[in-house]
Amino acid sequence: MNLTRRHALFLAATPLLAQKRPRLAITMDDVRWPGVPGDRLLAHLGKTRAFLFAIGEAVDNPEGARILETWSAAGHRIGNHTWSHKPLFSSADPAAFEAEILRTEALLTRHSGFRKVFRFPALKEGQTREVRDRLRHFLKTHGYRNGAVTLDASDWFYDQQLRARLKADPAFDVTRFRQPYLDHIFDRARYYDQLSRDVFGRSVAHTLLVHYNLLNSLFLGDILAMFRARGWDIIDADDAFADPVFERQPDTAPAGESLLWALAKETGKFERRLRYPGEDDTYEKPVLEKLGLL
Repeated sequence: MNLTRRHALFLAATPLLAQKRPRLAITMDDVRWPGVPGDRLLAHLGKTRAFLFAIGEAVDNPEGARILETWSAAGHRIGNHTWSHKPLFSSADPAAFEAEILRTEALLTRHSGFRKVFRFPALKEGQTREVRDRLRHFLKTHGYRNGAVTLDASDWFYDQQLRARLKADPAFDVTRFRQPYLDHIFDRARYYDQLSRDVFGRSVAHTLLVHYNLLNSLFLGDILAMFRARGWDIIDADDAFADPVFERQPDTAPAGESLLWALAKETGKFERRLRYPGEDDTYEKPVLEKLGLL
C-alpha cells in the first residue's frame, strides 16, 4: 500500500471528533539495557505498540538480541538508530555515518519487528544543507523513512540525575523524581501541541521521544496514565507515523530538532518561541536544582 493511500485510510478511519483530541505514540531510543528492568518497560506499554530505535552496538550481544526478539514478538516495531549513536554534527563524516546505518541494518533485519525507519541520534540531521540533503538522498535510496519526533523532551537528563543520586545513596527515594518528570513531559507536550495547532491548524499525531532507561522503567506507566487523564489518546506508533506530517522535509539548517520545531522554523513566523537547541539539560538544571534533585 503506498503512503498516500495509507494516509487517506488513516484519516478516514479517525472520526472527526477524535481528531480534535491530541494523540500520542511512544517511540523509545537507544536500548542501552544494563541496569534497566526491560520487562517492566514492556508491562507499562500494555497493548500499546511502540517503536524502539536501537543502537547497533548496544544490542549486538545475547541480551540485546533477546530484548529485540521479545519486543518484536509483542508486536512492537524496531527501527535503526546508527551503530554508535554519534550525532551528525559538523565534525562528523557523512560516509562513516551512512556506513553505521547499513551496519546496524544488517543486525536488525534478524528480528521480525524491524522496519526501515531511521532516527537521527540527538535529532541532528546535518549542520549544512549539503549534508542534510546527502543523508535524505541516502535514506530514500535505501528505502528508509525518517522516524521523526514531534514531541521532544529531556528524559535522558532526568534519568542521568536519578542514577547519580542512587549511586551516591542506594536508599534514595526514587519517587521524588516522579512528579518533576511528569510535569516536564506534559509541559513539553503542551508546547509542541500548541505549535502544531498554530502551524497546521490541527493537532498532528504526535511521536513522543523517550529512552530505554531506568527512569521510564519506573514511571512510563504514570506518563501514559497522565496523558489519558488529561484528554489525550494513546495510539500505536505505526498509526502516528501514518500522519502526512511525517512526509514533510523542512528546509532548515542546521537540520533536525523536533519535526514541529523545524516546520515552525521554516515559516519564519515563530522565532520568539523557538529556542535552540529545542531541548537540552541547560533548561532542566534549574528545575532540578530548585527541587534539590541535582
